[in-house]
Amino acid sequence: MIGSKMRIDPHVHCRDGKQNYKTTITRVFEIAGRQSVDIIFDMPNTDPPIVLPLNVARRLALVPQEKLDKYFLWMGLTSNSDQIESAVRCHENEPRVIGFKLYAGESVGDLAVTEIEEQFGIYKNLASLGYEGVLAVHCERKDLLKTELWDFHNPISHSWTRPKEAEIEAVENQIDFVRKSGFKGTLHIVHISCPESVALVGEARKSGINITCGVTPHHLLYVDEIQSGHSAGLMYKMNPPLRRLEDVEALRYCLLRGEIDWIETDHAPHAVGEKLFSPHLSGFPSLFLYRELVEKFLPKVGASKELIEAMTFGNIVKTFGKKLAEIGGE
Repeated sequence: MIGSKMRIDPHVHCRDGKQNYKTTITRVFEIAGRQSVDIIFDMPNTDPPIVLPLNVARRLALVPQEKLDKYFLWMGLTSNSDQIESAVRCHENEPRVIGFKLYAGESVGDLAVTEIEEQFGIYKNLASLGYEGVLAVHCERKDLLKTELWDFHNPISHSWTRPKEAEIEAVENQIDFVRKSGFKGTLHIVHISCPESVALVGEARKSGINITCGVTPHHLLYVDEIQSGHSAGLMYKMNPPLRRLEDVEALRYCLLRGEIDWIETDHAPHAVGEKLFSPHLSGFPSLFLYRELVEKFLPKVGASKELIEAMTFGNIVKTFGKKLAEIGGE
């Protein structure tokens, strides 16, 4: 039973499958319990990725039986129309498939759909199939990345390779796709990292588009300088990257004004060697920061109890309530 005292993390990366040495569903639930998180939504960029009903069935078979009513799963989308239709039918028939994830930018895994025309095609397909659920999008324009600036000897350079303009333009693209495609679901911008993106979400909301956005603990707590000048900074390499102090402070004000819908950790563990040595993978185990953020930091900077409850439960239930109810919740 899903109750009002619970906390939900709508964005975690469990690694069961070929990458289970990094972490597992069971391990993530153990961490979540210590961080006062009751329910998790697992992301699909696994190995193998979660793109077909068969992948969903195999994934759910890995969930501890006593945790099944607290586990939900995003399916990944490709540009293939048959895959999209199969995913929509799976979403209709499997209550634990919470929605779809589109990687409109390159990150960890092989699910990136970086071509603008193919991204728009996904929206048109979803609209024609009558999908009215949530489409979560990783927003970074590939053509605006500056990969030539990357220098692993100076990890802060990762923030230069993925400038905030790449996110802002991608958010603008996705909103435009909703308008032009007739998509009737909810567009969710994951791990939003700069105030300009939040402003675009707010403008779209005022125009009648169903849109939400989430923010991570690391984008609220850390600034890019933490990576400067030493190899340990590689541990803070993530996509989108950490931003400058002025962007982080502005993002916090966006949160306090109620412009960001929820906290999502984007918990993404890797082996230490994969971070410190090639391929220097992006990702941060941010679920470990959850209680510090919601119980200490947010109250300290002026977030009310009501706002924190909305960002850890209420707004999430408002968006996913039908799916959560199918499991037997409120």
